[in-house]
Formats: sequence, C-alpha cells, structure tokens
Amino acid sequence: MCGIWALFGSDECLSVQCTNAMKIAHRGPDAFRFENVNGFTNCCFGFHRLAIVDQLYGMQPLRIKKFPFLWLCYNGEIYNHHTLQKQFAFDHQTKVDGEILLHLYDRFGIQKMASLLDGVFAFILLDTATNKVFLGRDTYGVRPLFRFLTDDGFLAVCSEAKGLIDITHAMDTSVKIVPFLPGHFEVFDLKLNGKVRSIQMERFHCCTKEPAHAIYDLVERLPTSFDEETVKSNIRTLFESAVRKRLMASRRIGCLLSGGLDSSLVAATLLKLAKEEKLQYPIQTFSIGSEDSPDIIAARKVSAHIGSEHHEVNFSAEEGIQAVEDVIFHLETYDITTIRASVGMYLVSKYIREKSDSVVIFSGEGSDELTQGYIYFHKAPTPKAASEDSVRLMKELYLFDVLRADRTTAAHGLELRVPFLDHRFTAYYLSLPEDMRTPKHGVEKHLLRDSFKDLNLIPDEILWRRKEAFSDGMTSVKKSWYISLQEHLESMVNDDQMEKAHKTFPHNPPPTKEAYYFRQVFEKHYPGRAEWLSHYWMPRWTNATDPSARTLAIYNPDKEQ
Repeated sequence: MCGIWALFGSDECLSVQCTNAMKIAHRGPDAFRFENVNGFTNCCFGFHRLAIVDQLYGMQPLRIKKFPFLWLCYNGEIYNHHTLQKQFAFDHQTKVDGEILLHLYDRFGIQKMASLLDGVFAFILLDTATNKVFLGRDTYGVRPLFRFLTDDGFLAVCSEAKGLIDITHAMDTSVKIVPFLPGHFEVFDLKLNGKVRSIQMERFHCCTKEPAHAIYDLVERLPTSFDEETVKSNIRTLFESAVRKRLMASRRIGCLLSGGLDSSLVAATLLKLAKEEKLQYPIQTFSIGSEDSPDIIAARKVSAHIGSEHHEVNFSAEEGIQAVEDVIFHLETYDITTIRASVGMYLVSKYIREKSDSVVIFSGEGSDELTQGYIYFHKAPTPKAASEDSVRLMKELYLFDVLRADRTTAAHGLELRVPFLDHRFTAYYLSLPEDMRTPKHGVEKHLLRDSFKDLNLIPDEILWRRKEAFSDGMTSVKKSWYISLQEHLESMVNDDQMEKAHKTFPHNPPPTKEAYYFRQVFEKHYPGRAEWLSHYWMPRWTNATDPSARTLAIYNPDKEQ
C-alpha cells in the first residue's frame, strides 16, 4: 500500500505543484521521493512508500539497468510475481514484486502484461523509448487511482483525488477529476513538451471470466462438475489459496475480525496457514464495538476458537460522531452507508497503527457482493436477477465497500488484503449455476457456509450467523450507531435547508438530514466534485428509504443477541 502521483506536461513549475503530492503522505509513511523525468521538462513522479516487500530496492519510480527507458510507479501487490518470473525465466535485479511489470511489458506489451498480473494494483508506466505513458488498475479497483486530462494534454494522476484538486493548470474551467475504471488500461502518446494524447482505453479483465493468469496458477485445474460436493471442495481450495498467496510480506500480518461470517473465515484460514508457514509471531485480530454489541461478542467467540491474539477497540457513538469529518475527508465520498460503516473501520485502523505493530491487515470485504450476502437478496424475484445484481455490485465495489476499506486503512498507513476478491476465486464462484448461489432455507450465503460445514474451522453459531451490516453490528441491537448519528445531526440541518436540498445539490440530492450533513462536509473539502459518486448505495427489491439492513422488514437478528 503506497501513494503514487505523477504529472505529464505540467503548466506550472513542478516545485510548486509537488506540494499537492504531500496530501497523500499518509499512504506511505516510510519514505518519500519526488523525481523529474530526464529529457521531459514538465514531467515528474511523486511516491510515498509503505515498505512491505524488498526493504532495500523498493523505492519508486522503479527503474532497473536492463530497461533504462522504463519508469514505473505502482501501488499494490503482485501475488504471482515469483511464478511468472520462473515461467518466463526473467532475470530479476530486485526482490520487488512490481519488477515483474517491467519484464512482462518488455516481452509482451501492455495488454498481456496487465492480464497476467494476479494481485491488486494501480500503475503508471512510462516508456521513454516509444514515448508512451500507460495507466492501469486491478479488476475490482482494490487499489485506488484518479486522473485528470486537460484539453491541451496535461495529465495528472494520483492514488487519491485530494492530490489533484489544487493542481494548477492553464484551462479557464475546472478540469474533471475521474476515478480510473477498474480492470482497464489506458495508453497515451507523450510529446517532448510532456503533453499527452489518449490513444487507447481497453478492458483487460472482467470479473465473470477466468483470468488469463489462471493457467500459471499454483492451484491446478479444478474439477468442472457442478456436483455439490465437488463445488464445495473447489470453493475451499480456492479460498485457502487466496489467503495463502496473500501471506507475502516482510511486515507483521493482522486481521480485522467483526465476528461475522466473512471476517471469521478469513481470520480462521489465516491462522491455520500461518501455523503451516511457521510465521514467527502470533496473528493479532482486531474488533471494534460497544460493550454489548453483537460484533464484539461474536468476535470474542471466534478469537477464542481459533487462538488469535485478540484486541477489542471500544466504540462510543460520541467518538464516532467526532470522527465523521475526518472520515469523509479520507473517503472522498458522501455515500450514506459507506460513511456509516467507515467510521468503525477508521477508528480500529487508528488503534492498529498506534497500539500494535501489525501493518498488513486481512479483511472480509467483497464477500457480500460475491455470495449474495445482503439481506435484500432474499427478495430477489429470480436467481437470474440475483446473479445479475451480484455482478453489478462487484463492478461497483470501487465506489463503495472497496473504497471504504482502502481509504480507512490507508489513512493510518496500513495495507489491506482482501482474499474474497481473489480473481480465481471470484471467477469460479460467479461461474456456478445461478440457483446454487441464491439464499437457501432463509439463510443468505448458504453455499459459502455449507462449504465450510463440519470442519470446525469457526464455531457453528458463527458459520450460520445472520448478516449484520458492519455499521450496525458495532452497537447494540437496542440502538444502532446510525440512529445515534441521525439524532445528533438532526439539529445540524434545518427543515428549510432540506426543502431546498434538490436545488442546492441537484446531483444526488440528499434524502435525509444525515445525508445533507455528509454532503455539506464533502462540499467543504471537495467543492463541485459531487459527480465522483454516481448514485447512493441502496438495497434492491424493497421499498427501502435507508441503506441499513435493520430497517428492512425481513431483518431478523439472531435471537440470543
């Protein structure tokens, strides 16, 4: 997890512009470099490093003797870099996982390079031999990337939008800053004055197709039968492989544990594999909640069962309310459910940074979208409709849950790893027959739960525990965190403002006072940038007016909570 920033064809002196790169310093607290590109007067790279792999040669822009014409700035981890190095007999000069991009690009070109990467990444690659600039981002956008391009060819790129909003340029009107589309790469022609022209934008992988790198995967070809036992065995094999490949780190690994199904499966598998790989330290798990919250109680049970070194972070509504503005600043969104859920994750990440030495943090993100885990999936009219909505959610992850997970951890210099979004695992799961993946017997994620039945990996009551949204499970069933938040914000926005909300904020007008307040804070930090969010996250097939599952008629928490 790092921060990358680059300018091509700057209209202003680079030393003035580079102060903008410091706005993402939190992403890489270990080191910073700012480097001009020789021969191109108005081009430069900025890089904030969080050292996870190769402490000695990991600084960027990454350049090696073999390819003096290539410059690489990337943020992410390439889990199959050793496999590809052996497969193609590349002669590596460093232990940096990102070096594989240079070799792949030189041998195969950008399209094949991007499609062979198994991992999460956002990259800026400069080829001064052909005068080309390339941008790319992983399939689900787990790693963030934003760009702006002026009409006269000034390109600015950054991990977070905040590093671009104050860049000076010669245009009279404000320039659109847009999130770079996941699963795509873009090619630019680079002129000698540093200006660029976009000549190609292409998708290299989509979530429903098996990725090109699967043929070199450590897991051999799986049985293709849709027999239930075979499917469940394949799910276990691929999930375990997803966790195993993410153990690649020279810094301490920990895990977020909410006590829900997803984070519990990740934590239990992580502990099992850490023993097998003989990691030299105990795995720490972290949960956040108020004393009587369902999450805290459930996480305690899981931790005791799997034997992790467990930490509990006490959460109060007052502390949450105080953190809201900082959270919105880091998120760069005003989506209601994203902000609610981010507060807890932001505070637990702050605790991890200050009170532990865990830096690489595993988490259960992506499972709900993949396995139809949201409670509203019980209301899906057909298995086909449910499957289509699952794919829609996967494609929109970079606007919602994945954005939350990246920004709340990156705010405190932590690196997040999300095994449920492993390419091979997601492609397999989405290839299964539609009716296999729907809720069964009134239980969502039935297939996933059933795949881990009778293994004693996690306690049975957790394996079959009903879905709780993270922002709900942190507080007691009697009073949700979002209710406390709404009550507090009631006095912050008046009825007159609400009546004019459609005129004040024509794009995505806020439906409630809570949403209005979030929008005000967002506009304070990012004025006129509302289009970064295309729509609010809301449940489907219900008459929901609030994204919380606790407001749905079909919500039914476990009785013992």
